[in-house]
Parts: sequence; structure tokens; C-alpha cells
Amino acid sequence: MPQTNAALFERRKKAVAKGVSNIGPIFVDHAEGAAFVDMDGREFIDFAGGIGVVNVGHCNTKVVDAIKEQADKLLHSCFHIAMYEGYVALAEKLVEISPGDFEKRAAFFNSGAEAVENAVKISRCASGKPGVVVFENSFHGRTLLTMTMTSKVKPYKFNFGPYAPEVYRMISAYCYRCPLGKEYPACECACADKLKDFFISNAAAENIACLIAEPILGEGGFITPPPEYFPKLQQICKDNDIIFVADEVQAGMGRTGTMFAMEHWGVAADLTTVAKSMGGGMPISGVVGRADIMDAPHPGGLGGTYGGNPVSCAASLAAIDALQNDGLLDRAKELGADLRSRFEALQKKHPIIGDIRGKGPMLALEMVEDPTTKEPATAKTKALTAYCLEHGLILLSCGNYGNVIRTLMPLVITEEQLDKGMAILDAGLTAVCA
Repeated sequence: MPQTNAALFERRKKAVAKGVSNIGPIFVDHAEGAAFVDMDGREFIDFAGGIGVVNVGHCNTKVVDAIKEQADKLLHSCFHIAMYEGYVALAEKLVEISPGDFEKRAAFFNSGAEAVENAVKISRCASGKPGVVVFENSFHGRTLLTMTMTSKVKPYKFNFGPYAPEVYRMISAYCYRCPLGKEYPACECACADKLKDFFISNAAAENIACLIAEPILGEGGFITPPPEYFPKLQQICKDNDIIFVADEVQAGMGRTGTMFAMEHWGVAADLTTVAKSMGGGMPISGVVGRADIMDAPHPGGLGGTYGGNPVSCAASLAAIDALQNDGLLDRAKELGADLRSRFEALQKKHPIIGDIRGKGPMLALEMVEDPTTKEPATAKTKALTAYCLEHGLILLSCGNYGNVIRTLMPLVITEEQLDKGMAILDAGLTAVCA
């Protein structure tokens, strides 16, 4: 039987659990750079990047070569049983490049959710306190704890309770839909100051181990705080002996034009979680941060069978090398400026685009039925992503109402691919608003 999309989809229906979702009946045959080709020979421009995993591009040569070289020598030994240089070298690299001039340590795991879970474990151990503060519109993973920490109920939490205890949620800095009904900058970033009141009405600061924040809220709609926001939160945490954790799983590794997104706010978090594009396509995650905090857990308290797998470590070192030495951070800045300009032109043409936000090429378009009422254009956003898929552009929505378009294209995207993708997006906006 020929390996077509249709044939594989029939096999999928009989073997893969229904809860594992897909945006469409597409199976990839091969991929390179910012595009992939499906089993039917159709090419797709990728504005999703494996949901933010391939910032350095699909099948980046450096990453592939590093994987092949490492695979010839060692696939797995478990770092707890027999150590290898790659784990140490990657830890050294993260210590070097992550924000903060303090002494640091790093540890590696398998997924973004595992990194967040371990950041909580480390924070609880170091502080002796149980509580965790997270934010509305946040996404941190699908395990019991990280699902609890995640804001959106459907599809991530629905029917999966009861949830983990000692997780507290406060408002986020959503300027386009301010939860306090204020306007920036006259508000003076009142949403950050709310954390002080939060300790009175929601949870005592004396019981909070850590506050965990995405620099840009990913699944929640690429919500991007103003310049004062994170410095204010960090200071409040310092004043109350609370560990400040930056969840850089999606926003890190060059996605916003800097290696770590928190650099835009001038903030060096106590702990930082990393994953996705760090591996260049291979599964790996980590936590890096202050040595006194990272070293709090006892030997054996952190780890896992596959954490810091040697092949994944080799891929990560190659991906970071590509970001640092192949001009990709500069390319990200250029791409971000270009995208924002293109999106602003689209906004003038299509009033359905209510807000443009983000940093670098990590940008979002919030779609609304009316610019004044800001009613979420959920159905039209769904129709837009379907149109784009049909015409060869992989485009993802996000946000609590599913009305936000996000861009996570590989930083190596060519001008021709970008032009083609934007033309499809423009045509799609015209079609759904007709």
C-alpha cells in the first residue's frame, strides 16, 4: 500500500489514542529549513516550527551532524550510572549564556513540563515552603502539577482533576484586555503591584516557594508585559524571600531575538527553565539558576533515566552553536522587525486584527469581530488556520478564546518562503472576512 496521507491516517485512527490531536491529516515525509513536504508531495511553509522547537530550522546541518557523530559513540548510559562529557558541556554552556552574573548550576530532563516540575521541586526544597504562584493565561505543561499550573481548562485540564494543591493564580499583564480596566502607561503597571494584595487575600508570602512566569505567555495568547512588569515582580519576590522562576521553554533560545526572552526586561531570574528549541528537534529540557538554590536538593533528589541523554545533549550544543555563531540571533531581530511591519500593513487592510504584540519574531495577531468591542473572532480564526493549511501554510492559533494567531517560524526562513506565507495569510484574512 502506498504511504499516502490518507493511508497513514487510516492506520492512525486504528492505533493512536483519540486524545492525541492533530491540526489536519498531514504526515511529513521530509523537512528542511522552514518548510516540510508531506507524503503526497505537497510543500508547507512552517509558521509553527514544531510549536517552537526548531528555531534553528528543520534538519539543521550542525544538529544532524552532531546527532550522527554522537549516535556512533553512545546512545545511552544514564548519566546517574556512567557519566559523559556532553551533559557537563551543556551545563557549562547554559551556565555561561543564561542571564545573571551569579554562580549557577544546571540539571537536565526530558520535556518542558519536567523542567517546570523540577523548578518547583528545587524551589520547595531550597525555601522549605510549599506554595507556587502562577498567572492567568499561563501554560506550563500537561503533567498533574503543570496542568494544575496551566490556566486554560479545555482541552488541557477538562476531566483530568483533582488537581495538585498549593498552586495559586493571579492576574497577568494583558494590556489589550486589562483585567483591572486600566490603560497603560497611566496604570503604572498596577497589575504587578497587585501581587502585594495577593499575599493578603489569596496566599501568605511566608508560604510561597516560588513565582513562575513565562516572559511571553505562550498558549495563553503571546501576551507581552510592559517594560516595568517583570522588574516589579522580581523586586516583590526579593522583598518576600520568594524564588523568581522564568519559564523560557517556548520564548527562549533566540525566539525573541535574544538568547533568553527575559533579557528584554533586564531580569535575571533565580531559576530558568529551558526546552523546545534548545534541542534543535531532539527531546531535552533543563533548569539553570543560582547555585545555592540548585544545590539545595540532596543527591538523588533530581534526575531521571533519560534526562540529559547524550544524543540530545550533542544536538543541544550544536543548536546553541548555530544560534550564537551562524548569525541567527541577528536574523531573529531582522525577522521580527520585518514581521511586525508586515503585520501592521495587514492590520490597516483587515480590521479583524485588533492587536499586534510580542518580541522579535515571536509575534501574535489577536482577531476580533469589532475593534471597539474586542469581541473574540474565534470562528473566523479557526476558519483562517484551516484556509492556510489548505493552501500550504502551517499556522497555529492560541489564546483562551482561540482567537490569536501566533508565529513560531524557524529563524532560517527565506524571504521567498516568508513572502509566500504572508501572501497566503493575507488571502486567508480576505476570505474569512468576506
